[in-house]
Amino acid sequence: MNFVYRGLEGTLDRHVVSDLEVKRQLEYIIQQNPKVQVITDRPAQLGDELILDYAGFCDGVQFEGGTAEFQSLTLGSGTFIPGFEEQLVGANAGSFVIVNVTFPEAYHAPNLAGKAAEFRCRIHEVRVSTPYQLDDTFAREIGGCETMEAFREKLQRSMQAYSDDRSEMELQNELMRKAAETMEIHPTEEQMEEALEEQMQNLTAQLSQKGLTLEMYCRFTNSTPEKIREDARANALASLKMNAAVEQIVALENLVAEEAEINQAVAMVARQNNMTLEQLKPYYDAEFEAAIVRSVLTGKVMKLIRDNAVITEI
Repeated sequence: MNFVYRGLEGTLDRHVVSDLEVKRQLEYIIQQNPKVQVITDRPAQLGDELILDYAGFCDGVQFEGGTAEFQSLTLGSGTFIPGFEEQLVGANAGSFVIVNVTFPEAYHAPNLAGKAAEFRCRIHEVRVSTPYQLDDTFAREIGGCETMEAFREKLQRSMQAYSDDRSEMELQNELMRKAAETMEIHPTEEQMEEALEEQMQNLTAQLSQKGLTLEMYCRFTNSTPEKIREDARANALASLKMNAAVEQIVALENLVAEEAEINQAVAMVARQNNMTLEQLKPYYDAEFEAAIVRSVLTGKVMKLIRDNAVITEI
């Protein structure tokens, strides 16, 4: 089989963001950004949000895990143990309130289960949250625009740019896969085992982001780690082919990762992890640098394949 990476065919499936999608996104932004008003002219009511400090005591002794400062609590939410929130109704900002409760018998901390407790609370603020309207005030305070129409247009452009980036990424991935499929490689068993281990680590990381473990996933799918690992063999081989294709194209096209490109990639890693370059320095070892260089070269390979492909846009 001949290795082919020029003249490949691909489809750019471009999704045009609709007015309805923009409207739904605006509704989501309203939901996530309520208008918060500090209440000073009345006591707290059910539905209000309190900002408070509290310290819990049993038999006059402060217990571990029962203390917090500037904690947010919405009265009536049922977030705290039964009876706690109701006793804060009527409190004013700046007041000190003692709340007496009894922990449930089935409480998760055995040392507190069924015990009477006293919480000493200091109320810092009473707040009420109301949703914004789709008006110029919302546009200014949340959208950073003078008018609602300007905010809507700005959001539409942002959503379209995001959609276009995804479509382009999917196209480049499609072309890269097509090129890799024309690679004929014969990996050793050791290489296959390393690739399989990487597949399993990626799966474990993805599950962890969703609060799941591999064991839980096996129960849900009626499978075993061994079967999942064996099923990942095709993806592992595809990954090896992908890496081999990148290395081959880098060599054939004499591609190099320039210092400016490496620095730009490092800066992006820092931004993605909400870190400064100074904070990232301790992690910058030979392995990290090799991964950055590999990432830069892979990006250049994918761009080269894309620039030399025959693309149909729909």
